[in-house]
Amino acid sequence: MSDLSSEENEEAEADLGEYDGERNSEGERHGRGKALLPNGDTYDGEYEHGFRNGRGTYRFRNGARYIGEYLQNKKHGQGIFFYPDGSKYEGDWVNDQRHGYGEYTYANGDIYTGEWFDNNRHGQGTYVYKDTGSKYVGGWVNGNQEGHAELIHLNHRFKGKFLNGNPVGHGKYVFDIGCEQHGEYIQSQQGKGEGEEEEEPSLLLAPKWKASEITKLTLWTPHGEGPPSPREASLVATAAAEAVEERAAEAATEERKMPSITVTDESAEGRDDEPSLHEVSSEAFSPPTDAGEEDEGNREEEENKDQEDQGTTSLEDKEDEPKEEE
Repeated sequence: MSDLSSEENEEAEADLGEYDGERNSEGERHGRGKALLPNGDTYDGEYEHGFRNGRGTYRFRNGARYIGEYLQNKKHGQGIFFYPDGSKYEGDWVNDQRHGYGEYTYANGDIYTGEWFDNNRHGQGTYVYKDTGSKYVGGWVNGNQEGHAELIHLNHRFKGKFLNGNPVGHGKYVFDIGCEQHGEYIQSQQGKGEGEEEEEPSLLLAPKWKASEITKLTLWTPHGEGPPSPREASLVATAAAEAVEERAAEAATEERKMPSITVTDESAEGRDDEPSLHEVSSEAFSPPTDAGEEDEGNREEEENKDQEDQGTTSLEDKEDEPKEEE
């Protein structure tokens, strides 16, 4: 993200620089006017009692540009800020800060859309990673991914909680093949070697996923929308069962071919306010084949063979009966 201290700070005008425009009876800049400021910046827009007030366009000498609303020389209201690196913010401003709701397009093509507080991503928002198409939908605190959220990938998604940009605690992976893998992320620490003194806190490593069970798709959760009606539940359950049966034969092959997906924000290198890296391997979280289903299939084959044997025996007995009568 761009350096606010150098790119968004504007010259406090008062009567500085050259001015061409309307004035009030006190001689103050008032109405429509243009100004060339001592630092080389320019402003073209509305004034009120000597202050930038209303709509206007402020051009920085470094190439940055703001088009929007002002209140007493400060960006306030709706506005668009174009940064020199090609990034752009469009949305709400309060007291010269990105504050409210807005969309930030980063230089690498990533896009954040959601709530802001004092120039930070804060509240509910969606971050889309351009390179992979993955997206994070959920909570943010002071620029970091935090709270309940979904991390959505091409063929699966993770639902759970995040803290400081990393998944934590219980959650689940939902796969397009029609099943869910439940488990939790466990935070591990890098321990000290033998003989080393514990002078500094242990370094926190990336949390590791520990799977607990695999289930069919959950129709609804208490934290989401209300439960479906009995009719809707029946229709959804039937459709889910048919989808699972159709994909069961292909599941093993698809899981072996499923590529590992790495979600990264390349533009975040060296910058503290970009989302952290998320590496998710589809192979690591792919649900294994249910051994119980294989056993049932084997038992069904054996029963079919027994029935065929019994049928063959009965036919032979019927063929022998007329011979005995003769």
